Amino acid sequence: MSGSAGSRQRRLSDSEGEESAPESRPPLRDRQGAHWKNAMGFWLLGLCNNFSYVVMLSAAHDILRHQRAPGNQSLVDPDPLPTPHSNSSRFDCNPVSTAAVLLADILPTLVIKLLAPLGLHLLPYSPRVLISGGCAAGSFILVAFSHSVVMSLCGVVLASISSGLGEVTFLSLTAFYPRPVISWWSSGTGGAGLLGALSYLGLTQAGLSPQHTLLSMLGIPALLLASYFFLLTSPEPQDPGGEEEAERAARQPLMSSEAPEESKPDASSTLSLQERWTVFKGLLCYIIPLVLVYFAEYFINQGLFELLFFRNTSLSHAQQYRWYQMLYQAGVFVSRSSLRCCHIRFTWALALLQCLNLAFLLADVVLSFLPSIYFVFLIILYEGFLGGAAYVNTFHNIALETSDRHREFAMAAACVSDTLGISLSGLVVLPLHNFLCQLS
Repeated sequence: MSGSAGSRQRRLSDSEGEESAPESRPPLRDRQGAHWKNAMGFWLLGLCNNFSYVVMLSAAHDILRHQRAPGNQSLVDPDPLPTPHSNSSRFDCNPVSTAAVLLADILPTLVIKLLAPLGLHLLPYSPRVLISGGCAAGSFILVAFSHSVVMSLCGVVLASISSGLGEVTFLSLTAFYPRPVISWWSSGTGGAGLLGALSYLGLTQAGLSPQHTLLSMLGIPALLLASYFFLLTSPEPQDPGGEEEAERAARQPLMSSEAPEESKPDASSTLSLQERWTVFKGLLCYIIPLVLVYFAEYFINQGLFELLFFRNTSLSHAQQYRWYQMLYQAGVFVSRSSLRCCHIRFTWALALLQCLNLAFLLADVVLSFLPSIYFVFLIILYEGFLGGAAYVNTFHNIALETSDRHREFAMAAACVSDTLGISLSGLVVLPLHNFLCQLS
């Protein structure tokens, strides 16, 4: 424990600006041990960072049904009796779309990510991680003991702050470690989606109330803090070599004139505004496809999931929604963990396929031509595959195509892509929900 704490103290004085004295290269066994500690550390950080965000989206239907349960003290019973809002609608609609929860869960993240490349690097890593963990714990407590939708949405905002600050912090931190940690981080975020959605689904299906389900998840923020402070090791000089170095050498840099390779990652704090703008323009070939992927998939998730309601099944409306979320997250987890098996450079193809998914499911909402919910299950699983693949390959490609000097800034700037796409989808889905719910 003391050794881990010592290594935490050595890491750049916990910020980007200070370099430690060169040390002799550690023995092979020590390097392998450090590799696996860092791999597991970033996997757990990805898992814990996105967990509260995923749980809030999985609970979105329950959060909004709160106002429909008179005398309810904490969200709703796990499987309330359906009480449609509009007799003129063929959908069992909430008065407010689940996109309202999505916007509460994503807009604070968008603000953080837009501002992060401008000055977040001035705040040391440890305070950022502490704030992130504290907000995650606060979100579970606030939503669990909420007595109104507004109070619940305030808890969702805390989850958003936690996830957004954590993502930009930990993606920036990967610049100080060997590039494979990006794959482990991405796999962990996919695991958060699967475990978060599955745990909420499983515990509520087993009869646990949403309140007690949320309170049972308070160990996750503690695990995030433990992973950062006690599991990660001090960054060592990077020597990727082998296949990874060969692939990187074959790529064209995102900037026309890259800085020398001996530049350190912590030079990000000294980049001029002109350099930052030049790097950002080079990132657009990856940012735009990722924005489109996330716009399409969250249009589906928070705009159409609630309306893809099948009455010819034993599952209640709330249970169908939770199954949709769980299957989507399962697809995301598999594809975000697939980087060692499959590299995709042209992520625009994934954006096109995701937009086709959106068009198909929107047509089904309007025309109701799919005969069974199991067809929707398969499409949603495929949707998750595309979204996870777009995320992990985007950041892998950026890591390969940026110099050490620009990588920390590039990772922080590019992570706005998914959040921007999600935010735009939420803004579009809210009026669409009201329109579709008025259809006879």
